[in-house]
Amino acid sequence: MKRGKKYVEAAKAIDRATLYDVADAVSLVKKTAVAKFDETIEAHIRTGCDGRHADQQIRGAVVLPHGTGKKVRILVFAKDAKAAEAEAAGADYVGGEELIPKIQNENWFEFDVVVATPDMMGVVGRLGRVLGPKGLMPNPKAGTVTMDVTKAVQEIKAGKIEYRLDKTNIIHVPVGKASFTEEQLADNFQTLIDAINKARPATVKGQFLKSVVLTSTMGPSVKVNPMKLS
Repeated sequence: MKRGKKYVEAAKAIDRATLYDVADAVSLVKKTAVAKFDETIEAHIRTGCDGRHADQQIRGAVVLPHGTGKKVRILVFAKDAKAAEAEAAGADYVGGEELIPKIQNENWFEFDVVVATPDMMGVVGRLGRVLGPKGLMPNPKAGTVTMDVTKAVQEIKAGKIEYRLDKTNIIHVPVGKASFTEEQLADNFQTLIDAINKARPATVKGQFLKSVVLTSTMGPSVKVNPMKLS
């Protein structure tokens, strides 16, 4: 893969063989984020889990103390008083049955997170085939199926992110923007790691965090020493 001049130049600052501690990794990933836009800083965490086993699935959500730096658009499926509550809490879109054809037929996806009250899951379930592959299906473990729509909307707006294993047993999540201070990024990263360590399935033996990498949207990746994160 051919890399641009900026990438090649930035990559020289990073020793591929070194496992950095968090402070150094954050500092490097910020320095090497040289694109003209405010790059997203992401963490990629490879675990010792085998996601084929139901008892080794990891899925949850955590509120990052400094948010993600991204404006999140929330769609809430609710009715009556709960719909009014969602609107008052700051949800971008609120509705029910009438949104199904809009999403299914008009390919409307002007939202980043979907929240639903439990009584609306029958309706939302009909969208499983379109929401599922995009990772937008509400889930009780992530706190997106709930009667407390006010809390759900406020937490998501404040920087709540969902983490889950992908098919290769890796978790990919944003931890902020390149414009954040090193302290803010380190804080967010540590909060995420603490949540993932807490979610460690009891059946996973040996080293839990196999590899941890921080990277910016366009920059090179920086390896973090996983032994210092448990």
